[in-house]
Amino acid sequence: MAAATVAAPAVPERAASPAAPPPGPAPFDFSKPPVIEGFSPLPRLKEETFKEKFMRKTKENPFVPIGCLGTAGALLYGLRAFHQGKTRQSQLLMRGRIFAQGFTVVALVVGVLGTALKPK
Repeated sequence: MAAATVAAPAVPERAASPAAPPPGPAPFDFSKPPVIEGFSPLPRLKEETFKEKFMRKTKENPFVPIGCLGTAGALLYGLRAFHQGKTRQSQLLMRGRIFAQGFTVVALVVGVLGTALKPK
């Protein structure tokens, strides 16, 4: 009996070239912003700190922080009254909290609409 030898198909070996880019998406440099074709961002004059931004937004729409403080105050005072067993006062303060939340939402919507309709 003659032994049949099975020859493996000849696959040319790929030479690894060190200068060739790896397959797949192009590498991205995370230290630079992405380049988007046809888009040029507006330059920022200076970075705003948290305090500066908070003060600017408060001056633009002062009713939002007022509503937030009213909501938080009614909630805290209402929880304190509930803890002390004053259920009637607690219920009234929770209703006041709902009113203050509604006031805040309306102030937000009016502020957004006012900003969107303001001429640039």
